[in-house]
Amino acid sequence: MIETVEIKLSPSDASDETKILAQCLRQSKQKGKMPVDWRLVRRSIDARQKKVLIQLRVELSFAEVFQPEPAILEQFREVSDQPPVIIIGAGPAGYFAALELIELGLRPVVFDRGKDVRSRRRDLRAIQQFGEVNPNSNYCFGEGGAGTYSDGKLYTRSHKRGNIYKAMKLFVEHGAKSDILIDAHPHIGSNKLPGIVANIRATIEKYGGQVHFDSLVTDLIAENGKIKGVVVNEREEHLGRAVILATGHSARDIYYLLYKKGIRIEAKPFALGVRVEHPQWLIDKIQYKQHPREAALPAASYRLACQVADRGVFSFCMCPGGLVVPAATAPGELVVNGMSMSRRDSAYANSGTVVAVELSDLEKYRQYGVFAGLEFQKSVEQKMFANGDGSQNAPAQRMTDFVKDRISKDLPSTSYIPGIHEAPVHRLLPAFISRKLQKGMLYFGKKLRGYFTEEANVIGTESRTSSPIRIPRKKETLMHEDMPGLFPCGEGAGYAGGIISAAMDGQNVARAVKRFLES
Repeated sequence: MIETVEIKLSPSDASDETKILAQCLRQSKQKGKMPVDWRLVRRSIDARQKKVLIQLRVELSFAEVFQPEPAILEQFREVSDQPPVIIIGAGPAGYFAALELIELGLRPVVFDRGKDVRSRRRDLRAIQQFGEVNPNSNYCFGEGGAGTYSDGKLYTRSHKRGNIYKAMKLFVEHGAKSDILIDAHPHIGSNKLPGIVANIRATIEKYGGQVHFDSLVTDLIAENGKIKGVVVNEREEHLGRAVILATGHSARDIYYLLYKKGIRIEAKPFALGVRVEHPQWLIDKIQYKQHPREAALPAASYRLACQVADRGVFSFCMCPGGLVVPAATAPGELVVNGMSMSRRDSAYANSGTVVAVELSDLEKYRQYGVFAGLEFQKSVEQKMFANGDGSQNAPAQRMTDFVKDRISKDLPSTSYIPGIHEAPVHRLLPAFISRKLQKGMLYFGKKLRGYFTEEANVIGTESRTSSPIRIPRKKETLMHEDMPGLFPCGEGAGYAGGIISAAMDGQNVARAVKRFLES
């Protein structure tokens, strides 16, 4: 017999197994009985009241010891003698598609324009310290994709899109802490993800798959309206009956390539705004109602959203105890993003704060057709860059000055290594974005007392929340409507938003490839 018990404990008691079990026994319906075994299955923070508590869901077994689940990787078999399935992109969508293909008995061959996760670090250092942007190896491109150096949050609300637990378990089997299986808002950290990503590659190669870096796909090979393979680095042909396109939300060249080949793409809504950076102690005080926070509590986070007129304003990719990082993918543009290490122990909290952009907002760019949103995105990024000194030093304002249309006389300290400079961010952004952000920030300040403060930096610009382009696919087959054998996948295709949803989409597409090859 197994009984599920919900308990609440103080943060310090919630890490003490003796106290957890004692509280479970007090609340158990099996009075006086000692369980044979017990296990923690869910953990979350309840900060709604004055006293912060940790809520735990515990299973008590009164019959037998819980047996460990078999590893997913135990089901993998050698696939080196199988026909290839080509995957473009080594981000979470591409890598989890590769793992699923191996489990299904198919051989993945992955091509990524960037470098392996270790070599990629040199290019991250170049953009951080010297403002040098390698268009093929940066915070967005390279092994692991943008998610590797973008905090490693694994929370998703896409429960209907696939098997979240399986994706999480694969992360654990490749080196992540098992805590991610029970935490309500699981997180790995950008210092841990590179090793995990490298372990996933090792698994792919161990069972006969292949991963190729510095391999930019420059053309698609088609015959009689069906995909036949890809051209890499303008000269190497690689053939395969199925191609999974998992290039991420910033691979603009792929959209242009598809358009040139007559493969339909669509404009879609996206979001654009700024990254807001507060002192972490302030967010802790707001959320936990204490300063300094208890040592057993993690750095506090927030999620905010409101409607301003007809448009959504919302926080995005909140990084408690995190860093702001440069996320440009080409010289001459300025883009920022956020990340956190596993301990989330930075003195700063940051979050994208963005406004929904609808196609009706892009009238000025209609001459670009399906690329109107992409050109709008680029124009803002280039304007932010042009305001600076030619480096990745970012324009910024105090939040209070941003809302009041004033240039700041000075700025609070920042985690952003390339540095920030006083600038009229409210004017560098399109007016409809600025006005809605300003009203949104005032509303957020009422919802979270202390959020609206001169101690917060508003840094431009957060523009890569998602792609302004969608690559359409059939709901039944997950193939492109115009090109049998081509499987758009993940964030870059418009079917995911975050590490786990991208991973699940990769798994779904891999199963669709299996059905296609067997049909």
